[in-house]
Amino acid sequence: MWLTAVLGLVLLLGITTLFVTGLLSYAAYNPNLGAVNDKTPDKGLLGFYLFAWPTDPHWLYRLTQGVHVTLGLVLVPVLLAKLWSVIPKLFEWPAARSPAHALERLSLLLLVGGVLFEFATGILNIQLHYIFPGSFYPLHFYGAWVFIAAFAAHVSLRLGRMWRSLRSRSLRSVLRTDTAHTTPEPPDPDGLVAPAPAGATVSRRGVLGAVGAGSLALLVFTAGQSIGGPLRHTALLAPHNRNPGPGPNGFQINKSAESVGVGATDIGPAWRLQLRGSRKLTLTLEQLLAMDQHSAMLPIACVEGWSTDDQHWSGVRLSHLAALVGAPDATSVLVESVQRHGAFRRVLLAGNQIRDPRSLLALHVNGAPLSADHGRPARVIVPANPGVNNTKWVRRLTFRT
Repeated sequence: MWLTAVLGLVLLLGITTLFVTGLLSYAAYNPNLGAVNDKTPDKGLLGFYLFAWPTDPHWLYRLTQGVHVTLGLVLVPVLLAKLWSVIPKLFEWPAARSPAHALERLSLLLLVGGVLFEFATGILNIQLHYIFPGSFYPLHFYGAWVFIAAFAAHVSLRLGRMWRSLRSRSLRSVLRTDTAHTTPEPPDPDGLVAPAPAGATVSRRGVLGAVGAGSLALLVFTAGQSIGGPLRHTALLAPHNRNPGPGPNGFQINKSAESVGVGATDIGPAWRLQLRGSRKLTLTLEQLLAMDQHSAMLPIACVEGWSTDDQHWSGVRLSHLAALVGAPDATSVLVESVQRHGAFRRVLLAGNQIRDPRSLLALHVNGAPLSADHGRPARVIVPANPGVNNTKWVRRLTFRT
């Protein structure tokens, strides 16, 4: 019971953090702007917490989503150990001895099924392995609410018992006890302790050490994709960060131009930027380059948990382009890409994102023109914005008031 309680306490803190950072990730997509950004329609009351996602600090989404993904992976050994410690409860028979017991079993099904579903879909999304039916966004979003409801009910019923179990022995004494001196737990009302337990084959400290070593290994092999710097070389489980390549454009991408159907003719000399507001304007790349160019040091951070280091972007401010078409007080801008297929071809940005002086229609990165895979000839870059909302291969900006 003590070991189960320790693992439960770690999951209580960790899963609460995962839930909060997951909600923040959803808010960062600005789904309150309408159906263009909302990948989870009919959210109803579940969207009560939405707010205008801030642009400061510029690394905000890199932090929240990096914590969400890295912590989720680090908790996998803890979750498996917790399930292992309560296996007798999961498979007890008869399955329902009374209506009250049937309700408890149903809540347990939602709890265990929900947590496995959330971790499985999250890990598959990190690896871009979309074998589950439907879109990741609604599946993960609604699954999280089902799971967290069961999780909250379970915690409210078991918190007192967990606290008593934690106080039954000290961590110091557990860490000093080897396998030979490990004794079984006393009988408990939940039936987790065997009636006649055999001798211990592993100590409690051995279990904690194995779980901790597994979590530490996952931290080392994944955290670098979010933290950056030299730790990128240890992020062996990260799909985007093994060898970003040399040169000014040598940093991570999510999707290449070829993968979304962007060809040379789409971004070649015939490319034009269309601006829409109270009036319309069409600009060539040369006209954009002749305007005042501004710079910003910003990362790209994506929902899969990976992020780039800060890159030096330069281009025309979105606020300047809004003023050109008579919309200096625009409350949103619809950004449209030339890409032919794939998600996020159209994205709405909010008014505070337009007004931030670091929000650019970027034309250069690290002193060089954008490569095709980084959005040539022009892409949006906005501080603290999820990577997929920093639209590449922009063809039209429609400012709305």
